[in-house]
Amino acid sequence: MATVSFYAADVKAARDWYQELLGVEAYFAVPSADDPQYVEFRIGDFQAELGIINSKFASHTVDGGSAGAVLYWHVDELEASLARLIELGATLIEEITERGVNTGFRTASVADPFGNVIGIMNNPHYLEILESTRS
Repeated sequence: MATVSFYAADVKAARDWYQELLGVEAYFAVPSADDPQYVEFRIGDFQAELGIINSKFASHTVDGGSAGAVLYWHVDELEASLARLIELGATLIEEITERGVNTGFRTASVADPFGNVIGIMNNPHYLEILESTRS
Protein backbone atom coordinates (compact mmCIF):
# COMPACT_ATOMS: atom_id res chain seq x y z
CA MET A 1 0.00 0.00 0.00
CA ALA A 2 1.37 3.40 -0.95
CA THR A 3 -1.64 5.71 -0.70
CA VAL A 4 -5.23 5.40 0.44
CA SER A 5 -7.80 8.12 -0.26
CA PHE A 6 -10.83 8.73 1.91
CA TYR A 7 -13.65 11.18 1.22
CA ALA A 8 -15.46 13.63 3.48
CA ALA A 9 -17.89 16.47 2.89
CA ASP A 10 -16.12 18.40 5.66
CA VAL A 11 -12.39 17.90 5.07
CA LYS A 12 -11.42 20.17 7.96
CA ALA A 13 -13.46 18.10 10.43
CA ALA A 14 -12.08 14.88 8.95
CA ARG A 15 -8.53 16.22 9.21
CA ASP A 16 -9.06 17.10 12.86
CA TRP A 17 -10.58 13.69 13.60
CA TYR A 18 -7.69 11.84 11.96
CA GLN A 19 -5.12 14.04 13.70
CA GLU A 20 -6.67 13.03 17.01
CA LEU A 21 -6.78 9.35 16.01
CA LEU A 22 -3.28 9.14 14.53
CA GLY A 23 -1.47 11.52 16.86
CA VAL A 24 0.17 13.31 13.91
CA GLU A 25 -0.75 16.41 11.99
CA ALA A 26 -1.54 16.52 8.29
CA TYR A 27 1.63 17.70 6.54
CA PHE A 28 -0.08 18.91 3.37
CA ALA A 29 -3.31 20.80 2.61
CA VAL A 30 -4.70 22.46 -0.53
CA PRO A 31 -5.76 25.08 -1.22
CA SER A 32 -5.02 26.01 2.43
CA ALA A 33 -5.02 24.63 5.96
CA ASP A 34 -7.90 26.96 6.84
CA ASP A 35 -10.10 25.78 3.93
CA PRO A 36 -8.76 22.39 2.85
CA GLN A 37 -10.21 20.47 -0.06
CA TYR A 38 -7.50 17.82 0.31
CA VAL A 39 -5.20 16.95 3.21
CA GLU A 40 -2.54 14.30 3.53
CA PHE A 41 -0.89 12.42 6.37
CA ARG A 42 2.21 10.19 6.39
CA ILE A 43 1.61 7.19 8.62
CA GLY A 44 2.95 3.80 9.57
CA ASP A 45 6.31 2.11 9.38
CA PHE A 46 6.76 3.00 5.71
CA GLN A 47 5.17 6.48 5.86
CA ALA A 48 2.25 5.54 3.61
CA GLU A 49 -0.02 8.37 2.48
CA LEU A 50 -3.52 8.83 3.84
CA GLY A 51 -5.33 11.47 1.80
CA ILE A 52 -8.72 12.96 2.62
CA ILE A 53 -10.51 14.50 -0.37
CA ASN A 54 -13.63 16.64 -0.43
CA SER A 55 -16.40 14.23 -1.42
CA LYS A 56 -17.63 16.62 -4.12
CA PHE A 57 -14.58 15.51 -6.14
CA ALA A 58 -15.31 11.77 -5.84
CA SER A 59 -15.80 9.83 -9.05
CA HIS A 60 -18.40 7.71 -7.26
CA THR A 61 -21.38 8.43 -5.02
CA VAL A 62 -20.39 9.37 -1.49
CA ASP A 63 -23.48 9.58 0.68
CA GLY A 64 -22.06 9.26 4.18
CA GLY A 65 -22.86 5.55 4.50
CA SER A 66 -20.17 2.90 4.81
CA ALA A 67 -18.87 1.95 1.40
CA GLY A 68 -15.83 0.97 -0.58
CA ALA A 69 -13.00 -1.48 -0.23
CA VAL A 70 -11.65 -2.29 3.21
CA LEU A 71 -7.96 -1.57 3.63
CA TYR A 72 -6.66 -3.28 6.76
CA TRP A 73 -3.93 -1.63 8.81
CA HIS A 74 -1.76 -3.77 11.04
CA VAL A 75 -1.97 -2.72 14.69
CA ASP A 76 -0.06 -4.21 17.60
CA GLU A 77 -2.98 -4.04 20.05
CA LEU A 78 -6.20 -4.89 18.22
CA GLU A 79 -8.54 -4.57 21.21
CA ALA A 80 -7.08 -1.23 22.31
CA SER A 81 -7.09 0.15 18.76
CA LEU A 82 -10.72 -0.82 18.23
CA ALA A 83 -11.71 0.73 21.56
CA ARG A 84 -9.90 3.97 20.63
CA LEU A 85 -11.65 4.20 17.28
CA ILE A 86 -15.05 3.75 18.90
CA GLU A 87 -14.15 6.24 21.65
CA LEU A 88 -13.42 8.81 18.92
CA GLY A 89 -16.84 8.29 17.31
CA ALA A 90 -16.29 5.51 14.79
CA THR A 91 -19.13 3.00 14.31
CA LEU A 92 -18.46 -0.70 14.64
CA ILE A 93 -18.99 -2.65 11.43
CA GLU A 94 -17.30 -5.95 12.26
CA GLU A 95 -16.23 -7.09 15.70
CA ILE A 96 -12.86 -8.76 16.21
CA THR A 97 -12.88 -11.90 14.09
CA GLU A 98 -10.34 -14.74 14.00
CA ARG A 99 -9.25 -15.54 10.44
CA GLY A 100 -8.36 -19.22 10.31
CA VAL A 101 -7.43 -21.55 13.14
CA ASN A 102 -4.37 -20.49 15.16
CA THR A 103 -3.04 -18.30 12.34
CA GLY A 104 -2.67 -15.10 14.36
CA PHE A 105 -4.69 -13.15 11.78
CA ARG A 106 -7.53 -11.23 13.44
CA THR A 107 -9.56 -8.39 11.94
CA ALA A 108 -12.13 -5.77 12.88
CA SER A 109 -13.62 -2.82 11.03
CA VAL A 110 -15.37 0.46 11.73
CA ALA A 111 -16.78 3.39 9.79
CA ASP A 112 -15.25 6.75 10.58
CA PRO A 113 -17.66 9.66 11.20
CA PHE A 114 -17.42 10.49 7.47
CA GLY A 115 -18.49 7.04 6.20
CA ASN A 116 -15.07 5.62 5.30
CA VAL A 117 -14.40 2.02 6.32
CA ILE A 118 -11.26 1.44 8.39
CA GLY A 119 -10.02 -2.12 8.78
CA ILE A 120 -7.55 -3.00 11.53
CA MET A 121 -5.86 -6.30 12.10
CA ASN A 122 -3.16 -8.36 13.72
CA ASN A 123 -1.09 -9.52 10.76
CA PRO A 124 1.85 -11.88 11.41
CA HIS A 125 2.93 -11.66 7.76
CA TYR A 126 3.27 -7.87 7.99
CA LEU A 127 5.45 -8.28 11.09
CA GLU A 128 7.69 -10.78 9.28
CA ILE A 129 8.17 -8.39 6.35
CA LEU A 130 8.79 -5.46 8.69
CA GLU A 131 11.40 -7.43 10.62
CA SER A 132 13.15 -8.44 7.37
CA THR A 133 13.58 -4.76 6.43
CA ARG A 134 15.37 -4.10 9.72
CA SER A 135 17.98 -6.83 9.27
